[in-house]
Amino acid sequence: MARLVSIPRKSFNTTLAGFLGFLMFFPVLWIVILSFKTEGDAIKAPLEILFATGWTVESYGAVQARSDYFKHFTNSVFIAFGSTFLGLLIAVPAAWAMAFVPTKRTKHILMWMLSTKMLPPVGVLVPIYLIFRDTGLLDSRFGLALILMMVNLPIIIWMLYTYFREIPGEILEAARMDGANLNAEIIFVLAPMALPGMASTVLLNIILAWNEAFWTLNLTAAKAAPLTAFIASYSSPEGLFYAKLSAASVMAIAPILALGWLSQKQLVRGLTFGAVK
Repeated sequence: MARLVSIPRKSFNTTLAGFLGFLMFFPVLWIVILSFKTEGDAIKAPLEILFATGWTVESYGAVQARSDYFKHFTNSVFIAFGSTFLGLLIAVPAAWAMAFVPTKRTKHILMWMLSTKMLPPVGVLVPIYLIFRDTGLLDSRFGLALILMMVNLPIIIWMLYTYFREIPGEILEAARMDGANLNAEIIFVLAPMALPGMASTVLLNIILAWNEAFWTLNLTAAKAAPLTAFIASYSSPEGLFYAKLSAASVMAIAPILALGWLSQKQLVRGLTFGAVK
């Protein structure tokens, strides 16, 4: 009897998971559908759009003709990977110190860092804008990589701290007894053992930096504009061009979706690193 009950429950859970997955994926699917419609078809009723027979790639051609997609793409790559690299330079030593040389205030520091994520970005926009203007970082790729590194740094440190805590400290002590200095200990001992966790941290930070819109729209104008600004440029006072906006959105999210799809195993493995002993 218990086995008969468990089968419907398992089927129900599978169906529910599939339904929720479809709900989450549907907005992306709808954007893809709209991107292959004309502007006239894109403003019709949803059912008319879905069953319309007219499919075209003219929106993609119009987007490419109007904007330099490759320039925005390279800006996004530089900003996302640059902010991740800068974040790791700071987060790895910080997480190492908190995990293996903790003090009585370590937990308070971690909570304080996490609390900064609750601050509304608009609350500090004006001072940061003035600092960037006066230091020449406004509308620069390095400036955007720097601000996104600071925005995501608490998450990077928290994740690395969690992964490092799962590594026995005795292994690092053995490395010190063999003559390893601090740099060798982190690079040749700690990093390889925490590689799944570090990989998931890197991937998550790249995704967060790639999708960031608030700072990129407020701290850039033309030279360093990434793909988020590329999408926003299709919202104009004349109205929304739904087909072109959808095409620009697909072109912007396709690279990061492909990266997430190709690295999903590493991401899941890293996020569950140390969960089971």
